Amino acid sequence: MSSPAAIPVGTETSGPVLSDFGGGPFGIYVHVPFCATRCGYCDFNTYTAGELGTSASPQSWLDALRGELATAAAQFAELPTATPEVATIFVGGGTPSLLGGDGLSSVLDAVRANFALAATAEVTTESNPESTSPDFFDRLRAAGFTRISLGMQSAAAHVLKVLDRTHTPGRAVAAAKEARAAGFDHVNLDLIYGTPGERGSDLDASLDAVLEAGVDHVSAYSLIVEDGTALARRVRRGELPAPDDDVLAARYERIDARLAAAGLTWYEVSNWAAGEAAACRHNLGYWDGGDWLGAGPGAHSHVGGVRWWNIKHPARYADRVTVGGLPAAGWETLTADERYTERVMLAVRLRTGLPVADLDSDGRAAAERVIADGLATRTGDRLVLTDRGRLLADGVVRRLLVP
Repeated sequence: MSSPAAIPVGTETSGPVLSDFGGGPFGIYVHVPFCATRCGYCDFNTYTAGELGTSASPQSWLDALRGELATAAAQFAELPTATPEVATIFVGGGTPSLLGGDGLSSVLDAVRANFALAATAEVTTESNPESTSPDFFDRLRAAGFTRISLGMQSAAAHVLKVLDRTHTPGRAVAAAKEARAAGFDHVNLDLIYGTPGERGSDLDASLDAVLEAGVDHVSAYSLIVEDGTALARRVRRGELPAPDDDVLAARYERIDARLAAAGLTWYEVSNWAAGEAAACRHNLGYWDGGDWLGAGPGAHSHVGGVRWWNIKHPARYADRVTVGGLPAAGWETLTADERYTERVMLAVRLRTGLPVADLDSDGRAAAERVIADGLATRTGDRLVLTDRGRLLADGVVRRLLVP
């Protein structure tokens, strides 16, 4: 068995050189790049049928995914330490539910064919409420999925229209109830707040709907106007106002208060769960600096301080897999300073906080000033954001990194 192992990105180009796994839980992310329509705010690596034409299809994507997973498993087998059991799987996109229950079952089968899953593995898929049904959830449950994440965004029809969302306002709640009826204990609803035209009453209606759905996890993100999106063009033309920071802060405080009163506690700045078991373990793997394989077009991977990212276009991704090697478009070995920066950026956002001992001398001095300003507290040996600190989390990170 050789070490270190080179992961080639093609037949002629060598890619990242891995020395070993990092020692934490190992997860797999699968990117499904297909969407029925493009939402105006979205800048993810997704494609509608019209954008793809005949150059790629769900079947060609699935065939390439199987090839990538097999190649990655073979490459990992060359590392000194045996490949860890897969602790978490997350199928995202895009719109994974467009594959249907059978298609998503095939994705999970492809992972199982190449990697050993832990007996307690968390297996999540994102879903658009409009492409789900009771039969869909029954099929996923039978296949071995354990967690469903549904894109709700808002319960207000006019807000969904601004976001170019296609589902009807009540469908997300109905889908969440169908998932729970199928036996899923862990169901998430995603919210977006701060959309132009959203009123406080609209947010309250969305929160009422979330709580009616009886889910055990909520993710809530402030609207970000990303360059190159249809929403950004509308804002630039003056058709819509840009999100207001003060309004976003007030919305966040309202969300936190309502969810906390209902028994959902924040565990990451934008995520709330009904207890530790309900937290998304896959995302915690990212925030805790774990190892993961990202499979599919545009997916990112991280193993032992080495990061690589795949070719974005599904057809070119599939072509590269066919040629041989992993379909990486680029890679980097993180320096000690870069790993330190990422550790601070991610751990600060968690309710468990950042161990003060992980900070350098300048960072520890900055932490004391952050505490004095009421943005964080010292809980045991950890720096934990206060409620006000959560609103200014990015600023806290900057202060810790640039005292």
